[in-house]
Amino acid sequence: MPPPSSSLENEVGKAHHHHYSPQPKPVQRKPGGWKSMPYILGNESFERLASIGLVANFTVFLMTIFHMNQVSASNLINIWSGITNFAPLIGAFISDAYVGKFWVIAFSSFATLMGMVTMTLIVALPKLHPPSCAPLVNQCQGPTTRQFGFLALALGFLSIGTGGIRPCSLPFGVDQFDPTTDEGRKGITSFFNWYYTTFTIIVLIAMTLVVYIQDSVSWVWGFAIPTMLMACSIVLFFVGTKLYIYVKPGGSIFSGIAQTLVAAYKKRNLKVEMAMLYDPPITKGTYQFPKLPLTNRFRYLNKAAIILEGDTNPDGSPISCWKLASIQQVEEVKCLIKVIPVLFSGVLCFTAIIQQGTFTVSQALKMDRHLGPHFQIPAGSIGVISMITIGIWLPIYDRILVPSLRKITKIESGITLLQRIGIGIVFSIFAMIVAALVEKKRRASANFHNRPDGLTPLSVMWLAPQLILMAFAEAFNILGQLEFYYKEFPDNMKSVGNSMFFVTAGAANYVSSALVTTVHKTTGKHGQPDWLTADINAGKVDYFYYVIAGLGVLNLGYYLLVASQYQYKENTQDNEAESQLDIELNASKK
Repeated sequence: MPPPSSSLENEVGKAHHHHYSPQPKPVQRKPGGWKSMPYILGNESFERLASIGLVANFTVFLMTIFHMNQVSASNLINIWSGITNFAPLIGAFISDAYVGKFWVIAFSSFATLMGMVTMTLIVALPKLHPPSCAPLVNQCQGPTTRQFGFLALALGFLSIGTGGIRPCSLPFGVDQFDPTTDEGRKGITSFFNWYYTTFTIIVLIAMTLVVYIQDSVSWVWGFAIPTMLMACSIVLFFVGTKLYIYVKPGGSIFSGIAQTLVAAYKKRNLKVEMAMLYDPPITKGTYQFPKLPLTNRFRYLNKAAIILEGDTNPDGSPISCWKLASIQQVEEVKCLIKVIPVLFSGVLCFTAIIQQGTFTVSQALKMDRHLGPHFQIPAGSIGVISMITIGIWLPIYDRILVPSLRKITKIESGITLLQRIGIGIVFSIFAMIVAALVEKKRRASANFHNRPDGLTPLSVMWLAPQLILMAFAEAFNILGQLEFYYKEFPDNMKSVGNSMFFVTAGAANYVSSALVTTVHKTTGKHGQPDWLTADINAGKVDYFYYVIAGLGVLNLGYYLLVASQYQYKENTQDNEAESQLDIELNASKK
């Protein structure tokens, strides 16, 4: 890689903050701009095609190829997804503190390729997956320790790949534009549009074409094609090497957070009143960002900025960052603490949403999936209904509903971000209730017809109402969270704000796994099968959905309390019109 040709320190969205105009300093050459975009977007698109193509049909893969029951398959998916969602935090830290975005993306791309190659070998080599079920007696042998080990190895590679590409690809693309020019700012906005447009297209391709190949052609080709595309994406990424702008790692915000907390603890016995606080000018980075004013919320943390004798060098710099923090660092930590209660409320909402990839697929497997006499919808593709709903709804919401609400509420976005998040929680509750009612009808039909294969003549389209409602939950809650974190964090913490969504998703995966395990072990006594037994027609999945809905109601009460006490960052709501980043139509679920 050529030596870094720019010292730009801007992270995702830093150029978009509406409280300041960036002050340029000399740079060595003009950013790569759109010339470098095909290589960056190509790498990102192929990586998502590989990972989403696996996730979309992973439940079917585990139940049909590895012969796992729905509880084991659901737990494995939740645990792996949780690890994958927390991994970007590590990737972002390594990128910001040590090696930079380029090398993290490069290494992670190879890790994703290794994961896809391993998955392809698992389905291609008979020794790496269980044998087919014995006909007539329908006896299925589960995976051996060795086979499960290879599967874990493949998933580990994919998690490493995702952990590096997700947090770095978008910021790396933003780095290619000069935010001090009108052309550069317009380019960044267009890049966001293209980024999420390509993401949506890739999701649709993965959930339809790739899943269809896996179900109807062969699993080998279904994994081999994304693997070959991933190899091409790596070549494509390195071809653009001479065009990229390389931002030097400037230290991770996570280190500053830890240092502030330690400094506050060490000075816990001091009085902050009348004390001199450390407030140096911000000089790090090519573009200046506004300093945060000192606030009285969480005043305990202000003690970290108290200057004692021996805390500073003659030039005013701190002798130890673990003993003295600046007011800016203190306020950054407060921003993080302030959003944590809102983050917690998103966990249970996301727990409901992720059931689309597990038990909803199990339902689809036992329903009539035919469209006409010759075509059968793959069970893993049923989630496309949600994607289509979101694609139709967002333009209507942004172009029709928001302007109408704006006239009534006088709020630029029509409703506040917290209201939007709360509406999403309500939709997730209704989605679970509808899912329970549909499952009750599906199970009754299957048991009434009592076919040997356990299928019901009920059309898979009966699942559409719950998927449509869940799409509204995503459009309001998930996209609301993304915009909320973006606007509530200061400029140099945008990467932390973006990572909050992954934290929510990862926590939801573990909550879902714990919930599934608890229900599986505590229900079904006195000779009755548990609610989530291997035979879905003998279980009570609808009861499980009602449990999630009940928890959602409790979560809604908690959220209303949190939202009523929340104080937006100064001018966040009043100055929304000045923000140059509109993610209403661009954001999509991760």
